[in-house]
Amino acid sequence: MLVLVRHGETAWSSSGRHTGRTDVPLTATGRRQATALAHRLADLRPVLVVASPLARARETAALAGFDARIDDRLVEWDYGGYEGLTTPEIRERRGDDWTLFRHGVVPGATPGESLEDVAARAAAVLTAIVPALGEGDVVLVAHGHLLRVLATRWLHLPPEAGAALVLTAASVSRLGHEHDVPAVLSWNEGPAPSDD
Repeated sequence: MLVLVRHGETAWSSSGRHTGRTDVPLTATGRRQATALAHRLADLRPVLVVASPLARARETAALAGFDARIDDRLVEWDYGGYEGLTTPEIRERRGDDWTLFRHGVVPGATPGESLEDVAARAAAVLTAIVPALGEGDVVLVAHGHLLRVLATRWLHLPPEAGAALVLTAASVSRLGHEHDVPAVLSWNEGPAPSDD
């Protein structure tokens, strides 16, 4: 089984800002969410845990009790000039009904990555972990948009289908097979309730 874990809350994720390559730390809530993952995932005995190199993913993995290997290909989508902006701010600048999966990132001097670039990285990660999946569970700790695109690659869907796969902070999703067909076993299992 392939287990996808989105990192815990950051100040930018809680405010809806596009957080690609900016290395924003977990909030206190995000650290509690990540710590709670240890209990939620206690039944797993993964043969491989891989995390994005960004601090919010590495810290989530560590607080969840995993000694993760780092893979640079799990870094979040490079939003280019849209980094740090919310969707309403981007729409106001563009003057249209922009969405990331439909329109992509800002053209021009700071273009960021295309959806196809992100899908190629996600496919490469899946290819790299296939041998470990033959031995047992694999956990990937990364970012919302990257993991949504990765799920489309697992399911052999066009990457644009990631728009329909919402992932909240500190969520857990499980991918596997149903009669040898790649399938979603569970999706966007939210974090345990907090005391906030």
